[in-house]
Amino acid sequence: MVGEIIDGKSIASDLCAKLASKIEQLKEDYNIYPCLKVVLVGDDSASHLYVRNKQKRAEEVGIESETIFLPSSTSEGELIGKIKELNCDKKVSGILVQLPVPDHIDSNLIINTIDPKKDVDGFHNENVGKLVTGQKDCLVPCTPQGCMHLIKSVEKNLSGKNAVVIGRSNIVGKPMFHLLLRENCTVSILHSRSENLAMHCAQADIVVSAVGKPDLVRQDWVKHDAIVIDVGMNFISEENRFVGDVDFLKVKEISKAITPVPGGVGPMTIAYLMINTVFAACLQNKINIENLFDF
Repeated sequence: MVGEIIDGKSIASDLCAKLASKIEQLKEDYNIYPCLKVVLVGDDSASHLYVRNKQKRAEEVGIESETIFLPSSTSEGELIGKIKELNCDKKVSGILVQLPVPDHIDSNLIINTIDPKKDVDGFHNENVGKLVTGQKDCLVPCTPQGCMHLIKSVEKNLSGKNAVVIGRSNIVGKPMFHLLLRENCTVSILHSRSENLAMHCAQADIVVSAVGKPDLVRQDWVKHDAIVIDVGMNFISEENRFVGDVDFLKVKEISKAITPVPGGVGPMTIAYLMINTVFAACLQNKINIENLFDF
């Protein structure tokens, strides 16, 4: 039986439609207007594309959004000054500095200059620490949240499931580990120094791959009826197309469900950026979050 193809694009659109309704409720009931400020330093073409997609989605759901374009010559001190200015602006709910930044700027310093309550990427040390210790009043990275939503669209109860995360980045792998642990999964992280990757994957009920290596995860790595989430986005220039980390055509034949590339995780990342912006507005204004985020 061929596995279900998880339509991230459709799920993200549904999420954003529901979020738009919640934003109207915030505006009407609390006079709160969520506002996202994106800071883009330099001329990286991929970053400009990502930012345009974020801006478009923000406008669709009713979030005020502005992209602040700074030249690649911007100094670290100047960027820090701009972030501190946004930190102090009470109208700003969320701040996102689009990565990567130019080499002369310390990205960790920049991330940790952002007010943790406005850190919609969820990368600030305070938010990371709260995620690790199981606290709920924190902002969590968008891609892992999107992955978890897709997994639970297939299977609600994950308690006791074996899960494997391939990749140990701070952006996806590590926070994904903690979100799965929060759902009472037994979780392993595999990485470039791991041995017997195929053996570990073959025991997993859930596989999340985020390494950026085309077709790394083959059919013989995946057990029957596993849920497979492919975070990889790799451009094959000779074929002029994007592929993931998973051999999609073969793995879908044995998996319970699998995400495509593109159209799987990507749209969910942007949807959860919108959700994080609204979540941040609620945190800053001490609004009862549980009543708003019931979807």
